[in-house]
Amino acid sequence: MDFVAPPSWPQTPAEAIALQNELRSQVRLTDELRSPIQLVAGVDAGFEENGQITRAAVAVLEFPSLQLVDVALEKRPTTFPYVPGLLSFREIPTILAALATLKLTPDLILCDGQGIAHPRRFGIACHLGVIVDCPAIGVAKSRLIGTHPDLPAAKGAWVPLTDHDETIGAVLRSRTNTKPLYISPGHRISLPTALDYVRQCTPKYRLPETTRLADRLASDRGQLPPLKPLHADDDGEQMSLL
Repeated sequence: MDFVAPPSWPQTPAEAIALQNELRSQVRLTDELRSPIQLVAGVDAGFEENGQITRAAVAVLEFPSLQLVDVALEKRPTTFPYVPGLLSFREIPTILAALATLKLTPDLILCDGQGIAHPRRFGIACHLGVIVDCPAIGVAKSRLIGTHPDLPAAKGAWVPLTDHDETIGAVLRSRTNTKPLYISPGHRISLPTALDYVRQCTPKYRLPETTRLADRLASDRGQLPPLKPLHADDDGEQMSLL
């Protein structure tokens, strides 16, 4: 995947907040997606050695079949502390290293974290989307900011997530009687379209297949499904991407 990574990163929370305030004007919340979407990716990060090493994973799935077609895993020293609201500065440098090794370029990225459902409207999905100039969605497992009405227990139910009368996301019940997901657009996508793609990527489990597989790889928890062969050799035999 081709993109230009930032030449340097903030070293302090104050510098990071200043950069968020600077970059948030670049976030676009209109649908600017390839048609049709063919590849969706999930990104996630875990940590090793008591947080000293960041382990970032990317899982690319064919859409709408949701079959795994490409993966990437990279490890780098962690260079930024854990600070609520500044997750991207801790995780994105290693996520970018993983994205750079992909053989396939995703049309849409689902991030384990927030999009605009963030105090400065610039969560990790916004930050990553702006850097790589790719449509991105925040799919968070917990609420960072905002309020919402009661959510019905049935799969597929959703209610708006608001902050000071501004709709910043949606609270989605992705599986009956399970904890909800907090969906918000990150870049180059609207909230209704983001919600639609998250639903389509979540056929069975609480998490979308994209971030569910990326989480397994980032956390080193079990084997991933085999990659779907996409190419044929000169004899007509199928060849895997990896």
